Amino acid sequence: MSQSSEMDQLVEVIANRVRSRLNLTGPVVIEKAEKSGGCGGKCGGDSCGSCSMPEQACGVCGVHSLHKSVDPAMRQPTGELSAKDIAQVIDHTYLKPDASRDEVENICAEAAQYHFFSVCVNSSMVSLARSRLHGTGVKVCAVVGFPLGAATPGSKAYEAREAIRCGADEIDMVMNIGAMKSRDYQLVEQDIEKVVKASQPRLVKVILETGMLTEEEKVIGCALSKAAGAHYVKTSTGFGPGGATVPDIELMRRVVGPDMGVKASGGVRDYAGALAVIRAGASRIGASSSIAIVTGGKGGSGY
Repeated sequence: MSQSSEMDQLVEVIANRVRSRLNLTGPVVIEKAEKSGGCGGKCGGDSCGSCSMPEQACGVCGVHSLHKSVDPAMRQPTGELSAKDIAQVIDHTYLKPDASRDEVENICAEAAQYHFFSVCVNSSMVSLARSRLHGTGVKVCAVVGFPLGAATPGSKAYEAREAIRCGADEIDMVMNIGAMKSRDYQLVEQDIEKVVKASQPRLVKVILETGMLTEEEKVIGCALSKAAGAHYVKTSTGFGPGGATVPDIELMRRVVGPDMGVKASGGVRDYAGALAVIRAGASRIGASSSIAIVTGGKGGSGY
């Protein structure tokens, strides 16, 4: 048996064991990333023309122009992805605790200029970002339970509702990492589920903080996110150890299959790095170096 087949079996065993422990019905279907490459119209994303979540990108479609360029057999670009292709899956991110209004207004202007998918800000800046991005087509993403993930499920749900009231289109929540380390999988799942329900019909991404997790914990975190109804799993906050790596993206994509998104966040700073995580299975990128990604190096001539 190949190493890849052994990993697929391990992923499936762990994911289904978690579901059994939580008394969830039905197995988790584990599919290799190279078998995905798009939803085939089943996800209902607005790129498919029939999205059930108004004005939201669906789990794995992300942006139609990107996934049209990806060969579903290999998840490799059939041609060079342009800077504009990559810009359409970037969450332009500014989450510093001392972020000023002027700085947030500046990243909104940048996002509008380069046609990034969204800006990602702390919830106190959502109203400002919404007002500055009105009419641009750029979405607003808010972080919840950030950056530690250690708040109660109820407080995270409230924060998500408040961010949406202020104008957030998407929510990036931090998983309860302490609960994961304690093997309190029920709390991890309930924490995510409460935020998902509080955010409906908005899209929710679960930040795993992969640099703090073992490989088994990454698999379990992805499986629980899927079971709780989240739309994406995401690598990192950018405040913890490590960041997005190709092996982690490949593993996450293998666990969640083709019907969820995978966001690579933390350490993606140039075109080559962005292309590498997209090839590995990422359908969204979180970056503060977004302009460098789309203007510098190979493919940067798109702008």
